[in-house]
Amino acid sequence: MFPVRQPWLCKALGFYDCCVRCMGAIPYPSLVATLLWFAGAALFCGAGHQALDHTEVLVETHFARNPEDYVVMDSFIRYFQYVIYGLASFFFLYGVFLLAEGFYSTSAVKQQFGEFRSTQCGRGLSLTFIIVTYILAFIWLVVFAFSIIPLFFLFNMEQTCHNINILAETTPSINQHNWICMDARQYGLLPWNAMPGKSCGMTLASICKTSEFHVVYDLYIAAFAGAGVMLLALFVYLVATTYNYAVLRFLGRKGIR
Repeated sequence: MFPVRQPWLCKALGFYDCCVRCMGAIPYPSLVATLLWFAGAALFCGAGHQALDHTEVLVETHFARNPEDYVVMDSFIRYFQYVIYGLASFFFLYGVFLLAEGFYSTSAVKQQFGEFRSTQCGRGLSLTFIIVTYILAFIWLVVFAFSIIPLFFLFNMEQTCHNINILAETTPSINQHNWICMDARQYGLLPWNAMPGKSCGMTLASICKTSEFHVVYDLYIAAFAGAGVMLLALFVYLVATTYNYAVLRFLGRKGIR
């Protein structure tokens, strides 16, 4: 056995006890939530950004003829893409802050062999993170709900195309009846005076077979999944921060500082 130089804590408690205490000081709920948060943010921001680009191409190519009809949509997409850039930076910073708060309330407050040492400022910081996280969770729940709107449009479009294909196999005259349509104006993608604004019959069925449609559909599914993962991460954060704050409050009432 070769002599191993260890810190004074490991010499006093032993290497095994030192490792156990170090592992116990890691805020696992906050760590898991942080990984979920970063993964969801990357998925939502990356897929959402690309989905907006493909949506613009899909609408311009198949649902609008006059560039003036989709100028509002184009401006909205550009604006929202800049918002995504800002959200990505905010998500990264907030995830780091919450992870740091998790280390504070589990590891940093454990000093001198496991004794809790918290301050009024520390408890106030934990309470601040709880309030901000609750507000952010409510806001993100709304975002999560709105992110299903483009999926709803694309799902309906896919189902409509499926019905058209079935009718085309059973009814030879399906090419002459354009009574099955998808109107982009009904979903707010185009103004009501946009022409044609809708696609019908076998023309619509052919759109559903293009790679543009499948790519934008998959991207919106990925963005929706990313938003859901981020919402799950926020719930984990809430449980972890609320528990940590309750522990700090309990120890504060016992007079431990």
